[in-house]
Amino acid sequence: MADKLRTQQQLESLQNKYIGTGHADTTKHEWTSNIARDSYASYQGHPPLLHYMSIGMGQAVERTRLGCMEKMVLPVGPAPPVEE
Repeated sequence: MADKLRTQQQLESLQNKYIGTGHADTTKHEWTSNIARDSYASYQGHPPLLHYMSIGMGQAVERTRLGCMEKMVLPVGPAPPVEE
């Protein structure tokens, strides 16, 4: 029983520390938004990957970085309407 409680406490600690870990009430839209934002942040944080993407798109590196930052605002589009 103590192991189960400890595991639950560790999970709650991770969920408080890292938003992207999700929880029972996380919607599909929130989950995919977090994944997309993490991906765009990773592209910007790894210069070789950013250069590779820039070459593939035929753009300057800074234009590609700016595009990634703009996509982080609404990475998967607007949220669907909430049904009550």
